[in-house]
Amino acid sequence: MLDVVYFPVSALLWCWHRLFAIPLGAASGLAWLLAVVALVVTVRALLVRTAFRQARSQRILRSLQPRVDAIRRTHHDDPRAQAEKVRLLHREHGVSMFAGFVPLIAQGLVFLGLFHVLRSFDRTGAYAVGPFTATDTPLSVEVNNATANYLFGAPEVRAFLAARLFGAPLSATLSGAGEVVVAVAVLAVPLVLIAALATHFTARLTPAVEDNGTAAIMRTLSLWVFPAGALIGGAVLPVVVLTYFATNALWTCGQQYLIRRTLAAEESAKQAVIATVARAAAPRPGVKPQRRKR
Repeated sequence: MLDVVYFPVSALLWCWHRLFAIPLGAASGLAWLLAVVALVVTVRALLVRTAFRQARSQRILRSLQPRVDAIRRTHHDDPRAQAEKVRLLHREHGVSMFAGFVPLIAQGLVFLGLFHVLRSFDRTGAYAVGPFTATDTPLSVEVNNATANYLFGAPEVRAFLAARLFGAPLSATLSGAGEVVVAVAVLAVPLVLIAALATHFTARLTPAVEDNGTAAIMRTLSLWVFPAGALIGGAVLPVVVLTYFATNALWTCGQQYLIRRTLAAEESAKQAVIATVARAAAPRPGVKPQRRKR
């Protein structure tokens, strides 16, 4: 049902892997991880304009909050009229509530597709059970190695399964590393720390909204609970998936910093223009103000 997501994601990953495989080799663990990083960068770069548009909409929404509260007080007994007035207010200022969900939906679909494609390289044993696999029937090692994975042919499936970085398989997790636990930890621990710290600092860079119960809970979740979730997830997620999370978190943090600086510069420029207009309209010192004749 989600092949419309899986095939484009696998195509993008395939293109980047073929590019990095030229100097590094098809079975290079570094080539596969760099392909995942490049996939994240490509998708997030395509969503930059949408992210800036969303940030400007959020700034407008914060400035409109007093008027929204006034509408709710005025029409507290008529939810339909209240919703219509708020909708017209948002339309008047060019704010779209749905636009804010576009980056989140796109990122969620990309993660779902990437996770499914990466897990589907190994459809033997436990990897063949669950909602993110290509088949519900476990395959033997021989059949799995001879079966294509979306746009990846059988040779590329074998190359992924043979890929190692510092001796760690890309599909290994800290909880199931076995004899290569040290090698997996060398990769997984830095990636987990990067994801957790980037998530925390992204929350710090995000402008605080009106101080109410829901906003306070969400800010606490963003600052501490979500980073803690990244630390916990690092023990059960494969190294290659952790690479996705760390890259995505780093991009989000850097993008939020850039958005904050850009919006601050735009606000300063706007205030400077207002001040210049006010100074031009004010009477000069020592000059008697002119009265308009009736």
